[in-house]
Amino acid sequence: MSLKAKSYAKINLFLKIEGYKDGYHQLNSRFMKVKNVYDEIEIKEAEKFDIIGNFDCALRDNTIFKAYLQLITNFPDIRDYFIGKEIVVTKNIPAMAGLGGGSSNAATFLNMVNEDSGLNLSKDELAKIGAEIGSDVPFFIYDFDVANVYGRGEIVTPYDEKPIEVEIGVPPVECSTPEVFKMYKEKYFNPQKSNFDEIPTKELLENKTPEELNDLLRPALARYSELFKYKDFGYFSGSGSSFFKVKK
Repeated sequence: MSLKAKSYAKINLFLKIEGYKDGYHQLNSRFMKVKNVYDEIEIKEAEKFDIIGNFDCALRDNTIFKAYLQLITNFPDIRDYFIGKEIVVTKNIPAMAGLGGGSSNAATFLNMVNEDSGLNLSKDELAKIGAEIGSDVPFFIYDFDVANVYGRGEIVTPYDEKPIEVEIGVPPVECSTPEVFKMYKEKYFNPQKSNFDEIPTKELLENKTPEELNDLLRPALARYSELFKYKDFGYFSGSGSSFFKVKK
């Protein structure tokens, strides 16, 4: 017997930085789930517990492994659930591309285990665990199609609009989120309050430039100059390297 789920990508429709607090940049951003770009996660019976997938990092840095550690630390009895199970991940979401693949994997895994094991935590309780793993994890825990996201990512508010259809371009450039934020803090730091979260997405995309919509575009271009040849594709997602445009 096995359990399968899709682990969807996301894009940042806009990303504004409003401040800096407790070591984290404070965001005002809108996330949208991308339903045609996803990894697949399967929990299946096996001789021993393992996490299997074509990952681009060591196991100790893998977000699913971090989620597993959070669960067994907070709920020691859940160790029994993992006996004789392995987690198999089929990766399709490009890494370091601003699409949230690792965060989505952790959240999907937490949601799957929460339901299948009978742990039955609320979404809010799961999101608190997710926030310890990564800033984007709570959005994927709640599983909203579109949401405004605040703080360092832990405050997630559903936004009442239909997802737009987008085309995503992923350059052969891996953008390190810490490096992009470091460049922002060193050379572009100018946090300001934004009202973009009150404006419908289509209106924003029609009236704002990619630079106005994402405060990390300029620092990403400064840190990774090879992105310049791709910037005319459309709007920038997260800390990069992906760009997106509305499908016509």
